[in-house]
Amino acid sequence: FADLVLETWDLQCERNGREHRTAEMGCQQLVVRRGQPFTITLHFSGRGYEEGVDKLAFNVETGPCPIETSGTRSHFAVTDFPEESGWSAVVQQQDGGSLSISLCSPPSARVGRYSLTLETSTGYQGTSCHIGDFILLFNAWHPEDTVFLRDEDERCEYVLSQQGLIYQGTRDYITSTPWNFGQFEDDILSICLKLLDTNPKFLRDQNRDCSRRNDPVYIGRVVSAMVNCNDEDWGVLAGRWDNHYEDGMSPMAWIGSVDILKRWKKFGCQPVKYGQCWVFAAVACTVMRCLGIPSRVVTNYNSAHDTNGNLVIDRYLNETGQEDRRSRDMIWNFHCWVESWMARPDLAPGYDGWQALDPTPQEKSEGVFCCGPAPVRAIKEGDLQLKYDIPFIFAEVNADVVYWVVQHDGSQKKSTHSSVVGKNISTKSVGRDSREDITHTYKYPEGSEKEREVFAKAEHEKSSLREEDEGLHLKIKLSEGANNGCDFNVFAVINNNTDTDRVCRLMLCARTASYNGTVGPQCGMKDLLNVTLAPRAEKSVPLCVLYEKYGESLTQDNLIKVVALLTEYQTGDVVVAIRDVYIQNPEIKIRILGEPMQKRKLVAEISLVNPLAVPLNNCMFVVEGAGLTDGQRIKELEEPVEPKAEAKFRLDFVPHQAGLRKLMVDFESDKLTGVKGYRNVIIAPQPK
Repeated sequence: FADLVLETWDLQCERNGREHRTAEMGCQQLVVRRGQPFTITLHFSGRGYEEGVDKLAFNVETGPCPIETSGTRSHFAVTDFPEESGWSAVVQQQDGGSLSISLCSPPSARVGRYSLTLETSTGYQGTSCHIGDFILLFNAWHPEDTVFLRDEDERCEYVLSQQGLIYQGTRDYITSTPWNFGQFEDDILSICLKLLDTNPKFLRDQNRDCSRRNDPVYIGRVVSAMVNCNDEDWGVLAGRWDNHYEDGMSPMAWIGSVDILKRWKKFGCQPVKYGQCWVFAAVACTVMRCLGIPSRVVTNYNSAHDTNGNLVIDRYLNETGQEDRRSRDMIWNFHCWVESWMARPDLAPGYDGWQALDPTPQEKSEGVFCCGPAPVRAIKEGDLQLKYDIPFIFAEVNADVVYWVVQHDGSQKKSTHSSVVGKNISTKSVGRDSREDITHTYKYPEGSEKEREVFAKAEHEKSSLREEDEGLHLKIKLSEGANNGCDFNVFAVINNNTDTDRVCRLMLCARTASYNGTVGPQCGMKDLLNVTLAPRAEKSVPLCVLYEKYGESLTQDNLIKVVALLTEYQTGDVVVAIRDVYIQNPEIKIRILGEPMQKRKLVAEISLVNPLAVPLNNCMFVVEGAGLTDGQRIKELEEPVEPKAEAKFRLDFVPHQAGLRKLMVDFESDKLTGVKGYRNVIIAPQPK
């Protein structure tokens, strides 16, 4: 027999991409999911393949030092039936000189970039030929993959959806901001693989790191560390919270991960400036979805940052309601992290499912700024000793807050107020643009017997008082929405739930604030030395907060913190109430003109009205949307936008993917920043 001569081959990127749900990554490279067969075609010249005469085998290798014992190299012959445990190759069909072969990796294979080599031998003569590279991802569709997710709608949302909503604002006024995850956009997959190859564990021991890339727990921990740059580890984002972002992008200005990851690669893995929690979480979510691990961004309102691990957050206020003697413990208005879905064979049964991963640099874990994966189930049950970092996240959702009022003589008085930490834990619903409340997955109902059991297990005494019926009550209410550029009223509502007259001092103070709990200058104040309350009576005291007072010092978080202190003269008891008011930005209006169809021009008309009493200068719209705009489109307006005037422009774009897409817009100017809007567009497929 003459030698078998391989002439050409076809990795069938398009067909395999469709079957493996990776088609949107483009058909320039083969991207497949582990445990699922993919087909390649070989064309021989001279004569076709003859079974029994010709031997065919494949080599697959990944990483810089592939070894069989590390699972990073495999050599396997073409056989009649698929191999159960390892890699396999089976002849599918033969047509003259062409041969279709189905290749399949085990569902526990290492993910990453592989090279594929074919070895042919006839008699004693053998040749080998490198026939290309392919990328292997986790497979949430395969029952034996550790990231297997049963529900198809959930797989579509948490692996395949390139766009989503992230919840921000305050617990009383939850807002959603659109985000372009863009995990299938050009070059993002190779950047995610580069991130794995830049991580310090890889640089220290390449063989060990690559051999552990079959484990989503390991990958999650690496990604959580690499999205921040706090370990001087070439991480993706630099965090900054002080409202000085001039030498980079303000964290509020981003509308997607693609721009951030591309900048990181373009500037030689220098950290991109700047991120805050939702940016870190969203970029980590993009990387995890890109690698095939189901992931979502979650938001915890009134999130405790407990630095000394005692589950108590001590805050000190002076008699005017101003923060005094800052402890490092903080209450963040909200804090975002990621949940990724995976089995935990490294733990006892019962902890599979959603795992919390937090890439925002807060505390070190095993010497590195990373956090998780922590089984959400373990957080709920108070199993603090399990891996990884459960005590920190347990505190974020359960810590107790104690407000101490420091009197002018220096003495401290413990105030009463109801428990506030860990509220309205939120994520985007599956398949819809609404909010899903997942608080119950992190904690048992407040005051329940189960909650008491969990706290006992976690050695956590809950001291903050439930709403007592007795005594004085204090609440801060907001009459209507607070709009940027307008004055608004807040009210301190006092209830005397006793049978005697009470005489009190009421301090009411408003300050601009950032979402991490730090406050700026005062923008409204009232001090009433003589508030008399009849038995069982209610009194409402208004405070008008003026735009001319808050406008200059409002941060890009658009928050105003209102603190009320009620001191009863007879007993000296102090009641504290705190409310964060979210200042609403104007709406961005988006109209789509034309019939939305793949590969056909569309026009978006985008506009916003300046709500302020002053002109807006240096106005800029940034527009992006996976599958729609082909990267970012930026429009700078030449003229200032006068008060109550409209900023408007038209954008032409050609959608290149069909299906439901989000067109996202960010508006920046000197006085109004980080304004977001989006529009859902259903793109019809191109007629065949």
